[in-house]
Order: sequence, then structure tokens, then C-alpha cells
Amino acid sequence: MINWSKVTKLDETEMQSLFVAVKDARGIDFIDYAQSSLQRRIIRFSEMEKLENVNELIHKIRFGNGFADRFINEVTVNVTEMFRDPSFWIVLRDTVLPELNKRSIINIWHAGCSIGEEVFSMAILLKESGMLSKTRIIATDLNNEALKLAQSGISMLKNQILNAKNYQNFGGKASLSDYYKVMENKVFYDKELIRKVEFKKHDLTADGYFGVFDLIICRNVFIYFNFNLQEKVLGLFNQSLSKNSFLGIGSKESITWCKGARFLTNVSVEDKVFRRI
Repeated sequence: MINWSKVTKLDETEMQSLFVAVKDARGIDFIDYAQSSLQRRIIRFSEMEKLENVNELIHKIRFGNGFADRFINEVTVNVTEMFRDPSFWIVLRDTVLPELNKRSIINIWHAGCSIGEEVFSMAILLKESGMLSKTRIIATDLNNEALKLAQSGISMLKNQILNAKNYQNFGGKASLSDYYKVMENKVFYDKELIRKVEFKKHDLTADGYFGVFDLIICRNVFIYFNFNLQEKVLGLFNQSLSKNSFLGIGSKESITWCKGARFLTNVSVEDKVFRRI
């Protein structure tokens, strides 16, 4: 059995076979993901599952009942928080939403929505701005389990300390606890916030255009893609943005080197908010 704690890099041939197995089993292609971070998550998963080697991992992905879904759930990143980077949400509130409010209907795409913390953040922001009723949100992710959790509106009570701090730093009009009820160690967000949200599976690496949007939010996703995939996804976003609409990415991400960046102008350099020109 491999001592996974001492493994720092997987064999390239094994990785290619693993990618083929995942694509065959669930249609997800990891080949253009940033390999170093992806390999770390695969190694951690293999150690957690006490697998003998990569061949056993491949075999279980192909033939194990529910194993492929568990693998995808573990190696795709689902770490998030509400109102993460409060200054980003301030830019949305003070600069982006006043522009969008001039439109009769607002369409927003949360791409790579994970477990839904940012979807609920957006819904709260829209509600406090008086714009929720005329907004339609589509929230997508490739991880079915994350989508189910996002749609349920359930979060852990322990997470609310950080979430409430972010909300306070953003300058929310109420208390974050006004938007949820507590039962034991969990919180249940008001379902009315996501009444007009459509949660759907969408793989940015493989699936294409499905609509035109006034705002696309895809934060802390580009960092897990290689340059080729970043270019491809930015092309999809440009195709999906109407004229003078907005794109928000993670504060530590950069798309300035992409050819598609020529269609965008900066709204906030620090918070990585752009406008389609």
C-alpha cells in the first residue's frame, strides 16, 4: 500500500488514466485544471479512503457504487463563506446594482456556486436594495451534492460567526440572524430569499452558453484552471454578458492576460469587478 502522506506528485500516465475514468463515469474532464492543487486533493482523498494505489482509485471510480460522486465531491473545492471579501459586496451595492436597477428585469449567473453561501449573500443584498423581486438568479455548479446543499438553504451554526462578521463589515441593514432560523447546530435560511433562484448542474469546462446575463459572479474558480481553460471560460462569460453588464471574480485572481479581457473594462481593480464593453 502506498504511504500517501509521503506522496507529493502522481505519475503523469496514472493521472491521464484517472481523468479518462472520471470523464467516462461522470462526464467531468479535469485535464485542464491546475494540476498541483488538484493532485494534492486527490492524494488527500486516496489517503482518507485508505486506497492501495491509483489503480484501485480508478477501479472504484469506474465500478464502485456512488464512489465517483464521492470522489468529485471531495476533490472539487466547496470552501466558501457569506459576504466573503466585504469590499467586493460594497462595490456591488454602491456601483453595480444602481446601474442594474435601471433595467426592468435583472438576470444574474452565479457560476461555480458551491454550497450557495454567495447566492444567499446576493439574495440578501438584493432584498436590502429593493431589487430582489425583479431579479432572476441561475446558480450552477458541477457538483451535485453541493447544489443540493445550496438549494436546501442549510448551513452550520458554527459558520455564522464569520458570516455575521462579513455581513457587518459589508454594512448590512439588519442582523444576519434575521434571515435564518436555528435548529440544534444548523441554521435554515429563509427560502423566500431563493424563491426565484434556479439551481442547475453546469460544468464550465465542458458545457456552453445557455443565456444572457446582466451580472456574472464566478469567484475563486479561475485559480483552479490552467491558462487554456481560463481563456475558454472567459470566452463563455463574454458571450453570456449583455452590453454594459458586469463580471465579478475572486480578488486574488487575474484575467488580464486573457485575450477575452479586451472586451472588459475595470470597475474595481482591487475587487476584480469588470464591465463588458
